[in-house]
Amino acid sequence: MITLYACGSPNVTKVLFALEETRLPYVFEHVLIGQDNYQQEFLALNPNGKVPVIVDEEGPNGASHTVFESGAILIYLAEKSGMLMPEEAVKRSEMLQWLFVQVAYFGPMYGQARHFVSLAPQEGNEYARERYTSEAYRLLDLLETRLSETMYVGGDAFSIADIAMFPGIEFHLRETLKLGDRPNTARWVKAMEGRDSWSRVRIMVGKILEKDYEKAENMTEDQMDRIFGRGKYARTC
Repeated sequence: MITLYACGSPNVTKVLFALEETRLPYVFEHVLIGQDNYQQEFLALNPNGKVPVIVDEEGPNGASHTVFESGAILIYLAEKSGMLMPEEAVKRSEMLQWLFVQVAYFGPMYGQARHFVSLAPQEGNEYARERYTSEAYRLLDLLETRLSETMYVGGDAFSIADIAMFPGIEFHLRETLKLGDRPNTARWVKAMEGRDSWSRVRIMVGKILEKDYEKAENMTEDQMDRIFGRGKYARTC
């Protein structure tokens, strides 16, 4: 049995998507961001204090094994299930490259775009808002070009590269960005939305987010400062 420690974020949604695709048995353990993730019990699982984290009670050699960081978790689940990753070396390498494009570029840049468009004060943040929004659209153009050449993000087959990419794209097209005239990306989005696993994930994430928002209403200013690295939590050299 796998325990997933998580909330309703796009990074968590990647792991839910993979778990539903592979049908590996798991349980969900809700983590209240700003509170639970700073407790010593959670930091023992991930010293970086971030979700998602999985604990597989039947890990390598039959021992309990903990994995954090969404990209590492997706690779682990693909290897454990024998699914969602090409066996042929070149195709596997190509797919992994696009997985890391998502982890290194799409995830961080889209997160910053979302922050400055929707969460940061509008006055005084014009440069940051334009900077990250422009980069987000550049990456969307990159995805469009890739999908004009291949059926899926990682190549000719559905893989963890698609699973990594889609939750963030789906979220930010609803909340931050517009798809515009990108027909290949639109084709791919429709294909992802049509997967049975994604239908199940959407329902689950909706319920998780309700719990996230309910708990977030009671957050203190100190907890909010800690989440955003403000006040006494700000770091300097």
